[in-house]
Amino acid sequence: MRNDTYWRDQTIALGLTCATCLALVGAIWLEITLLNHMLTEKIALVIRPTDVIIGATIYLKTAIDFAIFIARLMEKNPGLKGRIGIEIGTALGNGVGTMAILLIWSFFKEVNWLLAIMIIIASLVLLRLAQDTLTHGRSRQPALVRITGWIEKFLRAVNAVMAPLLSRIVPSRSLKVEHKKTFMALLMMAFTVPFILGLDDFAGYVPLFNVVNVFGFSVGVFIGHMVLNIALYISPSRTITLVRNPVIAILGSVAFIGLAGWGLYEAFKLLFLH
Repeated sequence: MRNDTYWRDQTIALGLTCATCLALVGAIWLEITLLNHMLTEKIALVIRPTDVIIGATIYLKTAIDFAIFIARLMEKNPGLKGRIGIEIGTALGNGVGTMAILLIWSFFKEVNWLLAIMIIIASLVLLRLAQDTLTHGRSRQPALVRITGWIEKFLRAVNAVMAPLLSRIVPSRSLKVEHKKTFMALLMMAFTVPFILGLDDFAGYVPLFNVVNVFGFSVGVFIGHMVLNIALYISPSRTITLVRNPVIAILGSVAFIGLAGWGLYEAFKLLFLH
């Protein structure tokens, strides 16, 4: 590929990536504005840097499955048309999944027992995400192998008990990656997995909504997705190596377990102490 063509394609693709992120921020602002006309407890339309940073950081930690999927999709569908379809499709999938969970949470939070049920489900999703994170972040160092083994043994036991429930609530993440001849077919494939991940991951974040502003957190999630998309196209192999780092995997898994435990405690308070 000629150098001028390469930079032209990069400029177009990165510009579309940023524009799609801004469009999604506008869409969730509109969703919250409409929801505030129906809710007794309003959602603040403020963007605090800490909420954005938390949202982006947690999203990037849960995006291992997406990074692997998108890298395989890029390999099967090269070129500018493929890149545009993948970037727009994945961003829309993640955004629509996120907004769907936000819509459900907004009405559930009006009733304590409904909110408690959603937080319990979110906590179970987090425990599954914690196990997925460890699965992707393998290490040969003896100390890390032992730590990973202890955590994974605990998670495997808990998730095995909850698997019948989660299998009915959380959609499957599996999707066969293949070359698509038309732009719309590629767009739909690129949409599907991030939509499912957006549902799963944002559902898992529900316990955080008591301490972070939902709008700012959502903006952080969209920015995190944009950053990951850009990083994958600049260097897919390095990006995947980074997200699979075993130390990061262990720390992320422990954080998810802690957040899940906190969520279950919050659900207990809602059900029995209110």
